[in-house]
Amino acid sequence: MSFLTIDHVSHTYFTKKSATTALEDIHLEVEEGEFISFLGPSGCGKTTLLSIIAGIMKPTEGQVILNGMQISSATPSVGYMLQQDYLFPWKTIEENILIGLKLLNKLNENEKKRTFQLLHQMGLENVEKLYPNQLSGGMRQRAALVRTLSTDPKMLLLDEPFSALDYQTKLKLEDLVFQTLKDFKKTAILVTHDIGEAIAMSDRIVLLSKRPGKIAKIFTVPKELRDTSPFKTRQHPTYTSLFDLIWKELDQLETNNNN
Repeated sequence: MSFLTIDHVSHTYFTKKSATTALEDIHLEVEEGEFISFLGPSGCGKTTLLSIIAGIMKPTEGQVILNGMQISSATPSVGYMLQQDYLFPWKTIEENILIGLKLLNKLNENEKKRTFQLLHQMGLENVEKLYPNQLSGGMRQRAALVRTLSTDPKMLLLDEPFSALDYQTKLKLEDLVFQTLKDFKKTAILVTHDIGEAIAMSDRIVLLSKRPGKIAKIFTVPKELRDTSPFKTRQHPTYTSLFDLIWKELDQLETNNNN
């Protein structure tokens, strides 16, 4: 049995006057420790799918199975990291990164120490008593990642977490997140519009068609790229050929949907 099974998931948004199908028959199996990216045109339902996997939204059809259990509501087993860091501005960094443990009634000295160690591993030392507005955007996103990992979720969902950052900070954070997830052996799913980011971070890339979102194609990233840090991946000869291939597939999907 796969670690994560997205079992023939479809979703339709209903209003009094219309019905809009966002996703249609999405079926995918993900192994433990795998890094998957969802890539596709705007409006293809990527964020809807992520919300369904997180248990925030119930699909119209199908189900999501994580480690043998159906996900029917939000669960601590799934961590969710968004484009905005959503740190509470009136709380210190220490209070922010410990809030998940506190809500789950798991906050003790051992967990606090482990979380602080993770904060330091992220290059954030002596910031515990600072407030979010005293940190840069990249530092806030690192703090948000610590908060997400503090509760030790089985899987991490990343919804364009680097898109609001400047390019240099984005590249540094890609490397940091990539290595952190490898070290913790976490399964991760990334939603992105960035082909390069998907190639640099993923084991597999799932290409979705325009609304209604369907799986159009799945690319397996070559081993020589999977074993390389995101920054170095972009300089690898294989990177360019895969980028061009995915670009053409995306362009074809756009063309087909506009006809």
